[in-house]
Amino acid sequence: MGGGKKKSLGTNKGSASTDGSDSKQPKKEEVRKSTGKIQQKQKLSILIEESQGRKVVQNMKAITIQGIARASGVKISVANSYLRSLEIKGLVKSVGGYSGHRVYKLSESF
Repeated sequence: MGGGKKKSLGTNKGSASTDGSDSKQPKKEEVRKSTGKIQQKQKLSILIEESQGRKVVQNMKAITIQGIARASGVKISVANSYLRSLEIKGLVKSVGGYSGHRVYKLSESF
């Protein structure tokens, strides 16, 4: 049923001289810790400002939830709630799409 894995050549050479490998190991860990910065990609805002949202929506050909989220830099859930509020007010109208990927158009009163 098979056997143990063959060790690579690099591990065989490293195990022969243990003095050099011990001094190198802590340096590698320090480098990993210093470069482990996490960058934030999206804003974590709760609401889209009315003026910012209107500018984003007016400049779009096909209005989608994903497009609004990308253009305004917010999460999709925030963009979805904003678009629903616009639909309730009658400023946008659903014209197509399926399964949560709706496409909207501006109404004349916008």
